[in-house]
Amino acid sequence: METRRLAVGFGWGVVATIEMSVLMILAVFTGLSPMPSPIPEAIVNKGLGLLGVGLPKPLIMLLAAVAHLSYGGVAGAILAALTRPVTVWKGLGWGVFLWLVMQVAVFPLLGWGLFGVAITPRIAVATLVLHLVYGATLGLLMDRGRK
Repeated sequence: METRRLAVGFGWGVVATIEMSVLMILAVFTGLSPMPSPIPEAIVNKGLGLLGVGLPKPLIMLLAAVAHLSYGGVAGAILAALTRPVTVWKGLGWGVFLWLVMQVAVFPLLGWGLFGVAITPRIAVATLVLHLVYGATLGLLMDRGRK
């Protein structure tokens, strides 16, 4: 596998994650977010809670941001490894796949239920929009100008 391609996929994955995170943060601050907390924060809190570790909120948010950016970068590298060229449609499909994984694996572990229905079904729609933004951004950026 071409190391440079993986690095480019990782980098654009981080950029796409930043874009979706900005939208998520704006939704939280404006009160539009249906989620009880940002998902990366909820994941870190759950993991630390299982380990019996309590950390100050700023450190939890830092860990959440690093974990989220890392995950987005790795997901971008995986897509770059799986397909050539990465297109907007492939990026959107990848975003939907990642969203489905979150809905059926992560949300139940957080106690939010499948598709977040234990909290509100609006979570599924909000997170789908965020993952479509991630996928479209990754698809637009990854192989632009290449054939």
